[in-house]
Amino acid sequence: MRKILVIGIGAGNPDHLTVQAVKALQTVDVFFVLDKGSVKQELVDLRASILAEHVTRPYRWVEGRDPDRDRSPVNYAAEIDKWRRNRADVVLSLLAELGEDEVGAFLVWGDPSLYDSTLAILDDLLGRGESFEVSVIPGVTSVAALTAGHRVSLNQVGKPVQITTGRRLAEGWPSDVDDVAVMLDASYSFEGVDPDTWIYWGAYLGMPDEILVSGRVGDVAAEIRAVRSEARARKGWIMDTYLLRRASAASS
Repeated sequence: MRKILVIGIGAGNPDHLTVQAVKALQTVDVFFVLDKGSVKQELVDLRASILAEHVTRPYRWVEGRDPDRDRSPVNYAAEIDKWRRNRADVVLSLLAELGEDEVGAFLVWGDPSLYDSTLAILDDLLGRGESFEVSVIPGVTSVAALTAGHRVSLNQVGKPVQITTGRRLAEGWPSDVDDVAVMLDASYSFEGVDPDTWIYWGAYLGMPDEILVSGRVGDVAAEIRAVRSEARARKGWIMDTYLLRRASAASS
């Protein structure tokens, strides 16, 4: 039976690969890549450099075009559902390149469990009647890289932490938590929180051009907006995340 590996490759630093991930790479016959266009070619190139460094056996590299989606839809859930179905169609065409007893792999930024659609898409295809086995290799998350870069813990002693999106943060601070890790925020939702809240922000985590900013939201929000806008314009893309900590928790 065909086997699919979903391998977490870390937040951008090739050294984030675990020993388990390196060993798994050596078993792969076909690596699948969803190309996001020339603007994000750097992300494809980094994957290729990882394989060049760690894989010594022959392999095939198969690319598919990642479908576009509306970034500001009226119905966000419906748009994501449609995009995932379109993505699953692309992945299905890629899997046609995999022989019956071969191993294929998707190299996933960070960890496959955290805001990544690969596992959901493979489940979709299994639901359509496709036949293959799936194994997941965990990776270093962007949240782990962020807290390491800032040399802080993700949570406070005995307290919970919530991981959410910028879209959800814009609806209000989650209840019963002092620490909130935010991903997928292109709208600067942190500008709407208490200005005394502490923020640990990072972009291109683990990469040579990593950017880190921290401080009171009221003091650094404008700086983060300016730095983020400049970096995105210069590189054509940006991946960033941040941790928010209530003022009372940050000072305790």
